[in-house]
Amino acid sequence: MKPRFRSSAALGFALLAQLVFAQSENLHLPKTIRAGSAFSVETSGSGPAVLYIVGPAQVVKRDVKLGQPVSIAPGDLTNAGHYLVFVAGDSFTNSGTLDVLAASEPAAVSFLAKPSRLPVALHDGISGVVYVFDVFQNLIVDPTQVSFQLSGVGGAPQTKTVSTTHGVAWTKMDSTSREGPAQFVARVGNTNSTRVVQQVPGEPCSIRMSAHPSGKRLAVETEPLRDCTGNAVPDGTIVTFTESYNGGEATVDVPLKRGIAKSELPVHEDATVSVATGVVMGNEVHLGKER
Repeated sequence: MKPRFRSSAALGFALLAQLVFAQSENLHLPKTIRAGSAFSVETSGSGPAVLYIVGPAQVVKRDVKLGQPVSIAPGDLTNAGHYLVFVAGDSFTNSGTLDVLAASEPAAVSFLAKPSRLPVALHDGISGVVYVFDVFQNLIVDPTQVSFQLSGVGGAPQTKTVSTTHGVAWTKMDSTSREGPAQFVARVGNTNSTRVVQQVPGEPCSIRMSAHPSGKRLAVETEPLRDCTGNAVPDGTIVTFTESYNGGEATVDVPLKRGIAKSELPVHEDATVSVATGVVMGNEVHLGKER
């Protein structure tokens, strides 16, 4: 008959069950400590025994003498969570529980900001989320003040202070009125993290063109295009010129170059020329004169 073997995990659980359900007395130990803190466990009786502290991804084992306090050094327990503490002798088990809380001093933040690129002057366009951790990478669930600051090119920075809820704080910011990179900073105590958000011009606020004969062609040209806060619309933006005449129509699409779009159209009697980009309509020119 082949012997049957139990896994080390199964044996560990069996031993733990025996110790927990054996006749027990409460140990003298703190109900809660901060991660990384020192503390002591008071035992009674005499003789040798073994102290076990079992918790999330961490086990501490000490050979002890009953009746003498057992000192747990700073840094021995670093993972936040609920721990089982027991002292096992030859014929008894004393047990208790201990909660390890995250250290109170923030040491690191995980900062998420989105989007990485957006138009200027967009209300609540930028979102920021912060997770606050101690030096042992435990999430600090105690309410903690987080300061968010967004500063762009020119203008006063925007600042908001938010308290964390279960270790998380979030906010929304308006993108600034000027194009360029904006610094988005989250600060907790002496710890901070920075993200860069690229702000680009918005849609053109208006478009205006002129037209004049150029030999046998009609030259059309826009004024420099800007968004509603004065930023130059980027080159490559498509501008459409349309010429309507006697039931016919001629259209040309032109990309902006140095902020201006220009092209030539055929010359027709009694023609009307219009201009547009995206959903923005511009002025019309009839026979070379603005209406």
